[in-house]
Amino acid sequence: MDEVSTWVNAPPEWVWALVSDVSRYGEWSPENRGARWANGTLRPGIDAKFTGSNRHGLLRWKTHCTVIEYEENIRFAFAVAESRTQWGYRLRAEAGGTRITEWRDRTGLPPLPFRLLENSGLLGKPRDAWIVNGMRQTLDAIKRTLELDRTRLF
Repeated sequence: MDEVSTWVNAPPEWVWALVSDVSRYGEWSPENRGARWANGTLRPGIDAKFTGSNRHGLLRWKTHCTVIEYEENIRFAFAVAESRTQWGYRLRAEAGGTRITEWRDRTGLPPLPFRLLENSGLLGKPRDAWIVNGMRQTLDAIKRTLELDRTRLF
């Protein structure tokens, strides 16, 4: 499992509003371009589904995701079918703000075409280190939104 953590000067409710809104991930992630809830979902919860859009260089692809953890102001996580990976956020009130942790964990071996693409270097090499760095970039961008650019919060 990989995880990255940072402290932000914002209450858990504000952080939750951002990390549980998958349509906004493209504002912060170096690879994800946002997502759309499936089947007209307006208020997500456990088993809600969404499709993510991703880009790395010239490559573009979609992912199909299912929410696996949904506890308001505490944790939000989802499983990605294509990569057999889970991604999530944990929130903890700390020192007048929030400790936010982004994590990812492999739950199985991805299909051969996905593994070949990952190992090719076209998605960043080494891929795992590239992803962890992207997680840091994502949390830094969320922190900036919460602390410096509050006009973009809601």
